[in-house]
Amino acid sequence: MKIADAFADRKAFISFITCGDPSLEMTEKLLLTMEQGGTDLIELGIPFSDPTAEGPVIQEANIRALSGGVTTDKIFDMVRRVRPKLHIPMVFMTYANVVFSYGIERFAKTCAEIGMNGIILPDIPFEEKHEFSDIFESYGIEFVSLIAPTSEQRISMIAKEAKGFVYCVSSMGVTGTRSQITTNISDMTDKVRAVTDVPTAVGFGISTPEQAAKIAASADGIIIGSAIVKIIGQYGENAQQPVLDFVKSIRSALDGVND
Repeated sequence: MKIADAFADRKAFISFITCGDPSLEMTEKLLLTMEQGGTDLIELGIPFSDPTAEGPVIQEANIRALSGGVTTDKIFDMVRRVRPKLHIPMVFMTYANVVFSYGIERFAKTCAEIGMNGIILPDIPFEEKHEFSDIFESYGIEFVSLIAPTSEQRISMIAKEAKGFVYCVSSMGVTGTRSQITTNISDMTDKVRAVTDVPTAVGFGISTPEQAAKIAASADGIIIGSAIVKIIGQYGENAQQPVLDFVKSIRSALDGVND
């Protein structure tokens, strides 16, 4: 299984979840629920005490998970349990300090052993990524790069080395739902496609089926995190059905988009 499989047959829907919010047991159930609803790839957020790219919704989920006693090892154990039941790629999204303090090689080796497919570290500048990416890729774990609206001159440079998918950040600032996304997404994805065949996925701010369909018209996939985490924060241990309903609504909108 590879990240590319998520983009093979349709517009990819990438869902994000904070591991351990409200509990690791519920995280495990929600992973299966999201696949059932039509998610093509899941980003598993490993909680961190200072998640600089995250808005209030995901920050609060991080706090809830950490105060519930979640650790990186417990998350690895949860993935070991659930991975045989899931048929879609999964990537970790966390921060450099989490990986560095665990040991980069030890972290990468464990990712490979438990069946993860990629890693996203939003606080690693492109120029410093090789300290991490070379080790991960030696274990077959794809290191996903982010491109911001301000990247302009750097887009082709970052895209040329991209693995898995190119994470196009739709809005400046931190994660979170937005009433409208004003970035010229098609301009960004066109620049990526000029230098690589690696698929593009757009995230940061998408929260409705209408937004998802509009963005997907210019990209190979969309990423939704805060809107899902917000539902989980609201419903806690009863979040499965509301998350399933939301994921299905997004999947339906994406299926209505023509390439």
